[in-house]
Amino acid sequence: MALRSNSSNSLYDFVVRAGNGVKGLVDSGVSEVPERYIQPPGERINKHDSRACDAPPIDLSKLNGEEHEKVVDEIARAAETLGFFQVVNHGVPLELLESLKDAAHTFFSLPPEKKAVYCTGVSPSPRVKYGTSFVPEKEKALEWKDYISMTFNSDEEALQCWPNQCKEVALEYLKLSTKMVRDIVEALIGKLGVTLKDSEMEGLLGMKMVNMNYYPACPNPELTVGVGRHSDMGAITVLLQDGIGGLYVKVDQQNPADKGQWLEIPPIPGALVINIGDTLQILSNGKYKSAEHRVRTTSSQSRVSVPVFTMPIATERIGPLPEVVEKDGLARYREVVLQDYMNNFFGNAHAGKNSLDFARIN
Repeated sequence: MALRSNSSNSLYDFVVRAGNGVKGLVDSGVSEVPERYIQPPGERINKHDSRACDAPPIDLSKLNGEEHEKVVDEIARAAETLGFFQVVNHGVPLELLESLKDAAHTFFSLPPEKKAVYCTGVSPSPRVKYGTSFVPEKEKALEWKDYISMTFNSDEEALQCWPNQCKEVALEYLKLSTKMVRDIVEALIGKLGVTLKDSEMEGLLGMKMVNMNYYPACPNPELTVGVGRHSDMGAITVLLQDGIGGLYVKVDQQNPADKGQWLEIPPIPGALVINIGDTLQILSNGKYKSAEHRVRTTSSQSRVSVPVFTMPIATERIGPLPEVVEKDGLARYREVVLQDYMNNFFGNAHAGKNSLDFARIN
């Protein structure tokens, strides 16, 4: 299907309904950003209004050694302030990280019809979804991003239903990330003075999803966003970004003079980015911060990123841990069922940390 007109409806049909995505739009030869992708001035990302985050990465190999407490303190401090930090010596081989980036480029370079077989309604599994933007039917301005999302159910289903171009490396990445996530969450929960049973930890971290995101080179990056302002809804996100950069995090609770400023998370070779999600902010009764973040596009070359989202199973009830509420003297969030939280999260366009209002007690 060719893009016959740049009218809003024709563009939506071409990009969203026909599964061509932003990649198809770029390949069709657009020389300027279509109006449907132009963000309001307040949502655009001016890289000159931000600065690079200069926090050194945390060495996760030291979690199991003499410096255990020091590393736990570093993780907790990052979770209490920015909600983002980078880690090295994380147990995921660097060759696998390079293979992941290559696999993402290979998948998104496929002809549109080969990617569109994973669109909702025709995908071989309801847990595999190819799409574009976030919730395009609800967005006034679309995001300049295509993605493939793969929720883990079993090795067998993953190898059968995930795209051939990326299934093996994506599955290995997800599995190796799982131990790292558990170590980080155990450290953070322990810092709250709480110990969770294995069954409780499984309920908290039982759903896992790996995405591959593709941000095609954009003719007018100053007018668009790759991803709008949002926080992640799960417990922990592990993110592989390539060397191009473009990830920005909002400063929330540090120096009052910096409040509201955006920091760029610079790519560090071999490092993975960790960010706190809404679930941990709720469990900690607000002590840990789910970071508001967004992604800028670039005009020079296409960018990929590969996040692993770890979140509670859909039937799990999440609310502030009783021990933390007792210490704080009040609960700042109500208990919610994760599926209800998900429905609200995916039912609205990105709008900063508004997703937390679903659980917040006013």
